[in-house]
Amino acid sequence: MNRANVEMEGSVARCRVFLALVTILAIYLDPTKPALTRWLPLTGGLFVVNRYWVTVALAYLAFSLAIAAAQSRAPRKDLATIATCGDVLFGAAIALVTEAETSLYNVFFAFAVLSVGLRSGRRAAFGVTAASLLLYTVLILTSAPSQQHYYVMRAAYLGLIGYVVGYLGQERLDQDLRIRALETTAQREQIARSLHDGYAQSLAGINLRLGSCQELLRRDQRNEAMLELSELQAGVNREHDELRAYIHSLIDHDRTSVQLDARSSTRFFVRADFAGSFEFVEHVFQIMLEGTRNVRRHASARSAAIHARAIGEDLVIDIDDDGVGFPRDVGAPWSIASRVAESGGEVRLYGDRGQGGHVHVEIPVS
Repeated sequence: MNRANVEMEGSVARCRVFLALVTILAIYLDPTKPALTRWLPLTGGLFVVNRYWVTVALAYLAFSLAIAAAQSRAPRKDLATIATCGDVLFGAAIALVTEAETSLYNVFFAFAVLSVGLRSGRRAAFGVTAASLLLYTVLILTSAPSQQHYYVMRAAYLGLIGYVVGYLGQERLDQDLRIRALETTAQREQIARSLHDGYAQSLAGINLRLGSCQELLRRDQRNEAMLELSELQAGVNREHDELRAYIHSLIDHDRTSVQLDARSSTRFFVRADFAGSFEFVEHVFQIMLEGTRNVRRHASARSAAIHARAIGEDLVIDIDDDGVGFPRDVGAPWSIASRVAESGGEVRLYGDRGQGGHVHVEIPVS
């Protein structure tokens, strides 16, 4: 997960813990009695503690704390999916033990729809909304003692909330894509200006001086030509050093400084099982090739494995080696990170010094 998604998931996890704590207080202060009493002997009212709602509320609090702790240690995409499923299921459980005029069950369903809508957009929000509506409707049909049509209208309101949240979540994702495209365009324009005003002009000057050297050689003025070539070589070396410094200035992280002995070699094991357009396949192969080069140059590894395969709507690339690993808090390799960001994907690194290097890439299949 990229940094923005990690921060968002951390905020959602903290909000979930807060919701779990407030739920306990809200149910304790709720003066109404739960209405779904067809087959579950529920009691309720102001300052009434019932073992059913206490069990559900404390279980949700434990679930929220576990998700928050897991996200803080090792953020993963599957944790967000688990958290969303838990929110929906606990929403149904809260509805069962608190459903009345002042029940807060709809807050749980709305929280699940809101979090997944902000994370994944319209389609995912509609899916969670449909699952929430299905669970709530089944619960009403099996548990409501009377006036089921009254409860069904609440399900309709929940569906309306899901639609609005899904639409707004998709707008947020679209805006992020537009901002990313604008930032990329601005960066390309800045790089183009730097290359045109600096290094392109230097190459033009080198071309003119090479023409002068040809003229001197034609006149058999070898000493003057050698002097001109020596000055030209010194100038090219300066421009080369400046270009290298400029390239490194575009990279905002340090690279692993360990160099592989020229006499040793790394054995690579490569597997690729995916399909796509020519541009997509070429893009994936470029990422795999750059990963191979990085292992060869920096990892000091005896062996490495590169595996690319399609999983659902994403293409997953894992680059693993038994080398020196990554320095702590190092960023993803620049060339790989830029290609992955261009595809709207994410890249993660695993493995501290001495534990080998592990790069995990996920990009949408196109």
